[in-house]
Amino acid sequence: MTETFDDIPERHNMQTVAFYNVENLFDLRDGKFTNDGDFLPESVKRWTSKRYKNKLRKIGFAISNIGRQETGKHPAIVGLAEIENAKVLKNLLESKHLETCNYDYVHFDSLDERGIDVALLYDTKVFEPLYTETFSVILTDENDIPDYTRDILLVGGNLDGEKVYFIINHWSSRREGVKETEFKRIAASEKVSEIISSLTINNENARIMILGDFNDNPQNESLKRLIEDHNLFNPFETLRSFTRGTVKHRRQWFLFDQVLISTNFFKSSKKQFEFFKANIFDVDFLKQFKGTFKGAPFRTYVGKKYKGGYSDHFPVYAIFKK
Repeated sequence: MTETFDDIPERHNMQTVAFYNVENLFDLRDGKFTNDGDFLPESVKRWTSKRYKNKLRKIGFAISNIGRQETGKHPAIVGLAEIENAKVLKNLLESKHLETCNYDYVHFDSLDERGIDVALLYDTKVFEPLYTETFSVILTDENDIPDYTRDILLVGGNLDGEKVYFIINHWSSRREGVKETEFKRIAASEKVSEIISSLTINNENARIMILGDFNDNPQNESLKRLIEDHNLFNPFETLRSFTRGTVKHRRQWFLFDQVLISTNFFKSSKKQFEFFKANIFDVDFLKQFKGTFKGAPFRTYVGKKYKGGYSDHFPVYAIFKK
């Protein structure tokens, strides 16, 4: 872990907003309402206390460095995906690299079939949450049986004294096929659209950020529709390439993790935050450093085989300055 940015001077006029799918952050207990059988000490994956603490330390190290090269400090806001419960968030914030970061969290349990949720971390020194709500995405399978997925989290509050809304997402995966599951991501997109409409009906100048693992690339219908309907800006449209993304599957890069923003973040005012830049946090310590998967995210597990890495996703971030 040589790539740290501790010698960068702190930029008080800048804040980082990040998103990170942390790949199955489960505790060691057998949850009554979660499908966590793979992540127990006696399971095939042998999810032990040592492995859990190693994961917490590594995820904490990654989070503490997102945007630090540009701002000289840890992110003000971090959206998270694949969190089992409030206990793992508490343990994460108590871990070595985050314990001094003044973070607190917003989290609600959802009915997701895998038992994973989204959450929001925030630096209490720069963000004050004033409003939180969750929204379910109503889905059914071919037999009209409810198909439970992650809720969408809305958090509104003051970021350095400025009112901002954050919408945190983890849309349905492509596991059963891209076309076969597209309707699920369209349904999530429509729910986000409803949330944005409810915010802008009361305040047409509401400043909104949509963070998430969308399980779709920027050019897919679910995201294109959202951007067009609400005049949003997606800085990640230009970042995906054949050699870069946030997830790698069968030697192909995908850019599923993104931060979308309302276009009023381009209005320049010395009192308001303005969009500065966005990027994938794909520094070397987060990458597989050798073998067939060299350059891909350094994962905790590949199948049932323990690798001891971070996550199967790279984090993403956007920087705002006054």
